[in-house]
Amino acid sequence: MARGKIQIKKIENSTNRQVTYSKRRNGLFKKASELTVLCDAKVSIIMVSCTDKLHEYISPSITTKQFFDQYQKASGIDLWNSHYEKMQEEMRQLKEVNKNLRRQIRQRLGDCLEHVGFEELLDLEKESQEAVYIIRERKLKVIGNKLETSKKKVRSAQDVYKKLMHQFDIRGEDPQYGLIEDGEYETVYGYPPPQMGGGAPRILTLRLQPNHPNNLHAASDLTTYALLG
Repeated sequence: MARGKIQIKKIENSTNRQVTYSKRRNGLFKKASELTVLCDAKVSIIMVSCTDKLHEYISPSITTKQFFDQYQKASGIDLWNSHYEKMQEEMRQLKEVNKNLRRQIRQRLGDCLEHVGFEELLDLEKESQEAVYIIRERKLKVIGNKLETSKKKVRSAQDVYKKLMHQFDIRGEDPQYGLIEDGEYETVYGYPPPQMGGGAPRILTLRLQPNHPNNLHAASDLTTYALLG
């Protein structure tokens, strides 16, 4: 049964269009592969679908760069010249922008002002004043944040100190804790023994008198001993 003629026009249904594209692309690549093998030809195909997907085929015996080099040689057309000129123009513009920025930076440092007009000097002065104002505001904000952080640390340290003093006062009033005077030690703190069944040792803390010959280091005159019960 003969195949009916297909009218060549855009397929409106997107699903059918994609299926047709996929089938014909594979058929085209197959024909290109056969042409490469049968005729020792160098074939390159580049295709971009309606969904912007790139598909390409190139003969295994050549790279894409080599193929385009041979194309330029055979056709006498320079594919890269216009692109190179465009890149050169972009580089020239970037160099000009960089030059202007460097000049503006030097002017804000007080250099390169010989050829600056009066109006430009006024604008430069105004911009500098605005920049100083912004910098000063930022500096004050940073100082304020550091000051607030320091205040919080001081308040936290004061709370810890109050809690410790409160605990110390409670222990001073508790009869379970004893305070005795001894001739060799300025102060002896005795802590109560553990409850029945406890295995922790009793603690005895001794503070040397300031004029005691063994008191060699003022910062370490507090000695703690664990007494076995």
